[in-house]
Amino acid sequence: MPLQTDHDGSGVVLRGHVVARPRAYPRGVTRWERLLRWEEAHRFAVDATGTGFLLLLMAATSTDINSAAANATRTLATPLISMLVVAPLAWRRVRPTASAVAVYSAALLQLAFFAPLVVPADLAVLLSLYSVTVHGPRWAHRVAMVSTLVGSVLLGIAMNGWFDAPGAASTAIFTGVLALTVWAFGLVRRSRRETIEALVDRAERLEVERDQQSQIATAAERARIAREMHDIVAHSLTVMIAQADGGRYAADADPAAATRALSTIAETGRAALTDMRRLLGVLRGGSEPPPSTGAVPVLPGPGGLSHATSQGFAPQPAESDVGALVEQVRASGLRASLVRMGEPRNLPPGAGLTVYRIAQESLTNVLKHAGPDPKVTVLVQWLPDAIVLEVSDDGRGASADSDGLGQGLVGMRERTTMFGGTISAGPRPGGGFRVRAELPTPTEAASPSTSTDERTTPVPSTPDEASR
Repeated sequence: MPLQTDHDGSGVVLRGHVVARPRAYPRGVTRWERLLRWEEAHRFAVDATGTGFLLLLMAATSTDINSAAANATRTLATPLISMLVVAPLAWRRVRPTASAVAVYSAALLQLAFFAPLVVPADLAVLLSLYSVTVHGPRWAHRVAMVSTLVGSVLLGIAMNGWFDAPGAASTAIFTGVLALTVWAFGLVRRSRRETIEALVDRAERLEVERDQQSQIATAAERARIAREMHDIVAHSLTVMIAQADGGRYAADADPAAATRALSTIAETGRAALTDMRRLLGVLRGGSEPPPSTGAVPVLPGPGGLSHATSQGFAPQPAESDVGALVEQVRASGLRASLVRMGEPRNLPPGAGLTVYRIAQESLTNVLKHAGPDPKVTVLVQWLPDAIVLEVSDDGRGASADSDGLGQGLVGMRERTTMFGGTISAGPRPGGGFRVRAELPTPTEAASPSTSTDERTTPVPSTPDEASR
């Protein structure tokens, strides 16, 4: 039976069940690199084990060099001195400064009170110098290097005496060059280590920033979708409810009015369904086929924008579609009028949609909260550097019952803030409610075509004029 890999790559699917498998290292990581990572994560255990074996070796092989007798001897104190010099190496990476101080102190005491040189135990001084150079602070390895050079001079004098200057100088030079070589090698290793740590830290910070940017983008997209869903659903349902209530009351006295109300409900529902399909179509992956729109008849949306495209995409409503929006709410029985002032101009992408959505949400709130038979005026005013949208009514205003959510006002503020505009909403003097939004616009000359475009033609302010 063939095996299938699960979606996240963490196991194997066998007859519908996921079987866990051992965690694999990233591709391209060799066994040596894995060993180095493990050794880096268990520094003290590795160093302590190595120091233990080294102590056994030094205790068995160390010999003190007595320059005065010009021979090599081994006494009972030699293993003890070797252990004192070598033992601190167990902390050479976890506590590099303290380890170097202990090793150098033991070597100095040995040089002053015992033998000038104990081989090979005194090589621990060079190993301690390398460790503090790679893993310790900068001041620590500099002090250690100076101490090693001073110790080289003292070792040359202790082994050759004050009167053998050439011998003392040659011993000091040889020991100093050896220490400088170890120190230089440690500096190169330290530089490479710091570079790797800097790259790892940068990669981790970039990963965190990438996740944060992804979360921010996800939250912003979620808020945008929530605003669009609220505007589409809330406005359409409000119009449909108003039409249904009006049709129910007029069913007995005027059956034709009830029929018109049902027609408006059907058209509004189809337009809302098309808008929902368009919004959800953007969220679908490119490999998923778009839903067929042939099952439900689709009518043109607000402002004559046709949403019945084969791909389910269409231009978003803009400022010029506010007139069609006013006509739509007027058809539901609301006394609405539209006033345009100034010369229309091209708006930045998204600004026209913001103007349309604010007008849509404001008119929806009028239908929901303004009370019976309110009068509403929609003002679109073009200023030299801004566009002003004002929706005011003479209804119940702030005294109206609220649904307790307030998502519409929050969405309007979010949309306006994105374009650097301002918005105010509240009761107006003399009663009623007013929403006023101002968005900055580019200061460019109006296009000649915009003055004659049918999308900027003033909308009649009365139903009788609209019918002509």
